[in-house]
Amino acid sequence: HVQLVESGGGSVQAGGSLRLSCSVSGYTYSTACMGWIRQSPGKEREGVAAFSYGGGSTWYANTVKGRFTISRDNAKNTLYLQMSNLKPEDTAVYYCAASLLGWVRNCSRPGVYNYWGQGTQVTVS
Repeated sequence: HVQLVESGGGSVQAGGSLRLSCSVSGYTYSTACMGWIRQSPGKEREGVAAFSYGGGSTWYANTVKGRFTISRDNAKNTLYLQMSNLKPEDTAVYYCAASLLGWVRNCSRPGVYNYWGQGTQVTVS
């Protein structure tokens, strides 16, 4: 059982920055993926950035490479998404998500995640 609590969303001007945080609690020994997923109204969910623990890799969507950075603080059990040079097309609800499906190695697809935070709105204008 994993619980995720997000914070850090808000409204910023284009070119600005935001730092999203995700507090993680519960049993995480079998976690395959920790990632950030976003969804805009009328659009499908899309992966933004993720850690694959089984694969030992980090993934970024092409649309955010060079602008977003995923990181973690193991001592604080917290996952972060640092977003810089934000663009209006980054406007979405951002979710922290975890996959407890142990066989998963590719963490880029939203469908692999089975635990989700409540979501936090990011608006860029």
